[in-house]
Amino acid sequence: MRNVNRFGYELFSDPILNKGTAFTEAERDAFALHGLLPPHIATLDQQVERRMTAFRNLQDDLARYIFLRGLQDINETLYYALLTRHLEEMLPIVYTPTVGLGCQRFSHIYRRPRGLYLSLPYRDQIAKILSQPRFDDVQTIVVTDGERILGLGDLGAGGMGIPIGKLALYTAAGGIDPSRTLPITLDVGTDNQALRDDPLYIGWRHERVRGAEYEEFVEAFVSAVEARWPHVLLQWEDFAGPNASRFLDRYRDRLCTFNDDIQGTAAVVCGTLLSALSAARQDLRDQTVVMVGSGGAGSGIAGLLVKAMVEAGIPEEEARRRFYLTGSRGLLVEGSNRLQPYQVPFAQPRSRVADWTVENREAIGLEEVIRHARPTMLIGVSGQAGLFSEAVVREMAKHVDRPVIFPLSNPTSQSEAVPADLMAWTGGRAVIGTGSPFAPVSVGGVQKRVDQVNNAYIFPGLGLGIVTAKARRVTDTLFLTAARTLAEMSPSRLDPNAPLLPPVSALREVSAKIALAVALQAHREGLAPDFDVDNAERLIAEAIWEPQYKTYHRAA
Repeated sequence: MRNVNRFGYELFSDPILNKGTAFTEAERDAFALHGLLPPHIATLDQQVERRMTAFRNLQDDLARYIFLRGLQDINETLYYALLTRHLEEMLPIVYTPTVGLGCQRFSHIYRRPRGLYLSLPYRDQIAKILSQPRFDDVQTIVVTDGERILGLGDLGAGGMGIPIGKLALYTAAGGIDPSRTLPITLDVGTDNQALRDDPLYIGWRHERVRGAEYEEFVEAFVSAVEARWPHVLLQWEDFAGPNASRFLDRYRDRLCTFNDDIQGTAAVVCGTLLSALSAARQDLRDQTVVMVGSGGAGSGIAGLLVKAMVEAGIPEEEARRRFYLTGSRGLLVEGSNRLQPYQVPFAQPRSRVADWTVENREAIGLEEVIRHARPTMLIGVSGQAGLFSEAVVREMAKHVDRPVIFPLSNPTSQSEAVPADLMAWTGGRAVIGTGSPFAPVSVGGVQKRVDQVNNAYIFPGLGLGIVTAKARRVTDTLFLTAARTLAEMSPSRLDPNAPLLPPVSALREVSAKIALAVALQAHREGLAPDFDVDNAERLIAEAIWEPQYKTYHRAA
């Protein structure tokens, strides 16, 4: 039961409160809705059926994306009922790969405000903008500056589609109350000339601001968030690599914050790789990893896997030497002046490659790394389509019975390899995970599902656990806990031929278990001292928001 002080058209305009045709006769009397609605009184189930029929009748995924965004802006309960009941079908639309196209077309499909656009010319008004009473209960924020949207580059204000999509999954998969979420875009201009020339572009028409002015703007934003919501969970999303790593290092010990591209990706990859090792009947302590793409995401994955290896008994320095990270100029090697600070720990000593037969010792290529390092795992976060060539994959398959190959770049057009090719080049022996959805592949005449290593397996449950326990910080240990919990739910633990990940339809169950594990770990680390561990399961269950209509009464 809920007291409501809006009526008539004003009630319809609030997507959190709107029920559409599901307003009861008594509610239509109380809120002056007669005549504004047809006489039929629908149930939520009927509304879901009607919207699902309309959704499936649309001709392409962009139209479906626009349809769902429109529904979200009209009736959030119905929107999330649709998502939670059909999550496997909806996930590729509300997030990768279709969200990328939605961001590219964002200015052309823009209809009504959602979230906040904090533009640099109005930097002096950030605190005032955040102070609006409608944001009093916010507990989860996703923020982007639109510079590195998926593998699509600088999309400026159009990057808002990413925070909107991420928060939709926080609710649909994790059960976080949508009224307590807030998507934010830091609009500091764009270097995408086509956008600045587009008369329909909704963002600030200015070259992307960098340097001290940019840093001061981000600091002003973080300071305003700290003052407004001391206990909020702030997620950084799709910032350019150096900025992403720098802001994470700068703010992770100052407020409850994390970067999903770096840490969330690392956790889901780590969890899926642990599942892959179980399927391949291999031990983590025996792995050698080639990471193609040495930015924040690649270094983050390597860092979390090193932590897992250390916990498995390998000395840290030895664990780091198991990783061969490659970038646009080849293998990362010690002494190079082009290394970012977060790459330095993974640069191979020159003595390790001194006896390698290579064309250019200052730019050792991927196939050369594969031939000499003989990895058991090949992971791609490069954003370069087709980088895992037939020659590369066949070379790897010469040296390992069950090569673990994860082309993780998205959207689909940026994937380092196509799963069907990987299976063909390895004689069906590869253990595969992808960043984008792919059709099943045929292995020995049997259709096998391709696991999408999607961050949605991690961040919704992680977020739910953090906000429920009221954790003060987000540590790497919490991500490793989430990864291990995900691995424990892998179907391949019982059947090596089964998928590595639970089905997307089980994401709410996955998120609840991760939330519980994360909340308990946060308490053990002293990050959530007031969390009632004796009632942890009940508290997590009670925190999960369900898309159901409540009965409304007119507020006095």
